[in-house]
Amino acid sequence: MSSSAFLSQLKYDEQGLIPAVVQDVRTKQLLTLAYMNEESLRKTLDTEETWFWSRSRRSLWHKGETSGHTQHVERITLDCDGDALLIEVTPSGPACHTGAESCFFTMLSGTTSSEPDLSRPLMGPASTHLGQVLSELAAVIAQRQRDLPEDSYTTTLFRKGLDHIAKKVAEESAETILAAKDHSREQIAYETADLLYHLLVLLAEEGVTLEDVALDLAGRHGKKKSEYRP
Repeated sequence: MSSSAFLSQLKYDEQGLIPAVVQDVRTKQLLTLAYMNEESLRKTLDTEETWFWSRSRRSLWHKGETSGHTQHVERITLDCDGDALLIEVTPSGPACHTGAESCFFTMLSGTTSSEPDLSRPLMGPASTHLGQVLSELAAVIAQRQRDLPEDSYTTTLFRKGLDHIAKKVAEESAETILAAKDHSREQIAYETADLLYHLLVLLAEEGVTLEDVALDLAGRHGKKKSEYRP
């Protein structure tokens, strides 16, 4: 089907948006759910990389523009009702700002599933406590450092070494500062998550644990390190 014929069948909602489910074309893993308007879809077709519409910022955003985790579009399919898209991509890094390959990693308690893939974060519904989330993410990063699985952005970082990791930390720090200057809570949270992820990779590269950091912070608040229990 030609692009013009395909576009003519789309049914946008009252805000001019259509949901787009993004899937890894190789593994078939669902990566994220985002929204497109006509402009972002046309830019996606023109550049062969995913572009979306941010409903909170009310602006276009190019996946991977700041992180480098772009998604090369392999195929776009329209559902039977014409009101949803499936975007099959080859990702160059994780889809989620937490550093996970997929945004879908929070499992409802009590559901049954096959044995979990421990190469990815698996966080329960109570895992909104920052300390717990960081601990789980640090554990995943440590496993990636040991196993160096292929097609993993974390593996790429470790293979490129300290200088590259440090450069990424500096870049994410700058992005966090820019988000703060824009006074965007959503973008600040997004960029801070990217920064924390890269900091955890840096810590792992240098053999520093979260407990080491916690003990140092506790000491600054007047506690003896022996009194601190993470």
